[in-house]
Amino acid sequence: MRFMITVDAMGDACPIPVIKTKKALAELNGSGELEVFVDNEIAVQNVSKMAANAGGDVASEQISEGKYRVAIRLAGDGTAGERDTEEAEEKAEEKQAEKTAGKEKKHTIVVVSSDRMGSGNDELGKVLIKGFIFAVTQLDELPEQMLFYNGGAVLTCEGADTLEDLKNLEAQGVEILTCGTCLDYYGLKEKLQVGSVTNMYAIVEAMNRADKIIRP
Repeated sequence: MRFMITVDAMGDACPIPVIKTKKALAELNGSGELEVFVDNEIAVQNVSKMAANAGGDVASEQISEGKYRVAIRLAGDGTAGERDTEEAEEKAEEKQAEKTAGKEKKHTIVVVSSDRMGSGNDELGKVLIKGFIFAVTQLDELPEQMLFYNGGAVLTCEGADTLEDLKNLEAQGVEILTCGTCLDYYGLKEKLQVGSVTNMYAIVEAMNRADKIIRP
């Protein structure tokens, strides 16, 4: 039976809109429609991305000043679930093969929370963080993701001298993710130059499943 769920996330801070939407999608059990109301564009992006990754058809609109609607539809034909199962089985087989070969790949992420490295001299700290990002490009085994939040969000935006190295990493398959709340706080949401916007729930998920976390 197809039905509609409405989620009111107006006024909710990140990552609450994503968490509410995730729970509502689980209630649909693979079939139905969901509408989510939020009050900012960053929340629209975060909710839309999560829903699309979950296999939903997503559309969004601005209803009025400070009010947005994200519409999500799950087809319920079972193919998405079957695909997910098949992919999970394939990944499990690949992981087992890596273990057997004695070369299991680690899930490594890099977490950057400032636009400078270390404490002491700020100018030196900015030189060091640029060197750190470059050093990541030279690793024999690149991380799967790089997460930027708080002051680190500046490094993925217009004017940063780390952009060339970050774009190089992205071209090699490293996922570059910047906290949307942080971009909004610093007035940078229109200046993101590399990677995509993420939310605190996704950041916590990534850190939780990581085998190794590298911090400058």
